[in-house]
Amino acid sequence: MDSFVRVLVVTTFLIGATSAGNFNTDVTISWGQPRAQILNKGQLLSLSLDNTSGSGFESKYDFLYGRFDVQLKLIPGNSAGTVTTFFMSSQGATHDEIDFEFLGNASGQPYTVHTNVYAQGVGNREQQFRLWYDPTLAFHTYTILWNPLRIIYLVDNIPIRVFNNYIANGVQYPTSQPMKVYASLWNADDWATQGGQVKTDWTKAPFTATYKNYNANGCIVNGTTNSCNNKPRQSWQTMGLDANAKKKIQTLQQKYMIYNYCTDLKRFPQGLPRECGLPKF
Repeated sequence: MDSFVRVLVVTTFLIGATSAGNFNTDVTISWGQPRAQILNKGQLLSLSLDNTSGSGFESKYDFLYGRFDVQLKLIPGNSAGTVTTFFMSSQGATHDEIDFEFLGNASGQPYTVHTNVYAQGVGNREQQFRLWYDPTLAFHTYTILWNPLRIIYLVDNIPIRVFNNYIANGVQYPTSQPMKVYASLWNADDWATQGGQVKTDWTKAPFTATYKNYNANGCIVNGTTNSCNNKPRQSWQTMGLDANAKKKIQTLQQKYMIYNYCTDLKRFPQGLPRECGLPKF
């Protein structure tokens, strides 16, 4: 860990996640059985991928805002062509979605952390990062914080990306569609690693990623019922970055961001998306 990140960990402005849930009670294995397994009395969940299928799970509840944490240890060795995910999504053509995707690579090469936000079915808001550690050696915490004001992506409680609610400026933002939490491991060797140039080596299969300490601290929605109604406001519901944190995330992005849609003029020859000209943090 370099000195900048060490300082950032110590001075991070955000509180830690609350106590972890239990995979047996909180999620459902939604596809790829028996490649997905809940272990250790619900404390651990493994997803595997072979040349027949990947696997995935989803939360048992729908949420409208919240803080969602999981610890994840990624596929070691040659993970080229694989995509491991932790994300939120609603359903339908105009769905909302908040993505954490981890794009595998050949042995010795770093993972790419791919983030994207969809609102009303429209994404194209990708930012990509390198990590400052090897994510295959130990578990690390990945967090989606989604409130009415902003979405914050965090790695080990360190903010790496913010997407603000600029609906008043004509920018779509997820505000009304409840979303489930999802995780998956699947093959995407047509694009995931170096633009699809490096393919999955199936002689290394099965590929396995492991999740633990899943925690969903959010507003559960069931029809017209919202679990946050008539309850005291929680810190995540208004959380943002103070001036010091804004300086730190700027430095982090300068060091570790490898792609930003807001600087891709070739992709948007008619002009960058509107939010790119508004304050980032």
